[in-house]
Amino acid sequence: MITAEDFAKIPLPNIDADPENAANGLVQLVLSVVKLLKDVLEKQAIRRIENESLTEEQIERMGLTFMKMEEKIEELRLLFHLENVDLQLPIQVKEI
Repeated sequence: MITAEDFAKIPLPNIDADPENAANGLVQLVLSVVKLLKDVLEKQAIRRIENESLTEEQIERMGLTFMKMEEKIEELRLLFHLENVDLQLPIQVKEI
């Protein structure tokens, strides 16, 4: 499990501090964190599926939710001209 202390140690991506590009830097940071949280939630969902603790309906809803989240992240990434690498935080999501 990632603790608050572990999270605080994560180096953040380089964000352009230019005031004219502040919106892009903020979007980059927010999308990076959202993508990380989505990855954590997906790992938890997979663990629950493997433990057979979800109904078929729950699995279907979660799958659709993760697909919609990924689509929205991609839409915003393209809108703000960010590359996939711009959203990668230097942390790996391991077993929770």
